[in-house]
Amino acid sequence: MSLPSMAYAPRNRILAALPRQEYERLRPHLESVHLKKGQIISQAGDPVRHAYFTESGMLSLLSMTGRGEIVEVAMVGNEGLVGISLIFNVNVSPFQSTVQLSADAHRIRPEPLLEEFRRLGKLHDLLLKYTHGLLTQITQSALCNRFHTIEERLCRWLLTASDRTKSNTLELTQECISEMLGIRRTGVTKAACALQDAGLIRYRRAKITITDRQKLEQGACECYRILRKKVDDLRTA
Repeated sequence: MSLPSMAYAPRNRILAALPRQEYERLRPHLESVHLKKGQIISQAGDPVRHAYFTESGMLSLLSMTGRGEIVEVAMVGNEGLVGISLIFNVNVSPFQSTVQLSADAHRIRPEPLLEEFRRLGKLHDLLLKYTHGLLTQITQSALCNRFHTIEERLCRWLLTASDRTKSNTLELTQECISEMLGIRRTGVTKAACALQDAGLIRYRRAKITITDRQKLEQGACECYRILRKKVDDLRTA
């Protein structure tokens, strides 16, 4: 489903930070698309046919074992780009990219994206800075999954999803969250119930509402603050 043609006011932070001249060179190659919840953009090992500048919603970058077990290694919202491996001349996706919360995006084929990247202008600098932030997120996810409690990780994940979507209400099942965190559904149920009993969230019919953000931030591990700073840094790039 295509969206109306966009004016010079992109909601993606990378596109919004470009000088107008750079943006206008990219603009004819940007196709506005709507991405449905649950849609798989690419599988690990697939060729990257498009990169996606997300405008809203949230995509998850997932790693999978040979037995089909899934864990989320990073989230992408309107701060970033799905398909970043292209800038390293690697036309293969290292992750499964799945739409976690329905999103609008601008997709672009590799050739015009790389042509502008190789001009060594603002897009070049922004994509390198975003890549650094993405690597930090992947590294922090590994540390978080190993050392932090399920409740801390759930707080961090809900806060990050809320930041990406700019909403305190998230349409998510416990099964979905268990896959993203790489834990059993019973662990998510126990943690979600504890947060609800403490008045931090409300969970009904696959919909989670953050009711006390301040306390939820207090309950999250330090990973949330570290990763949020990385995203905020893009605003001043």
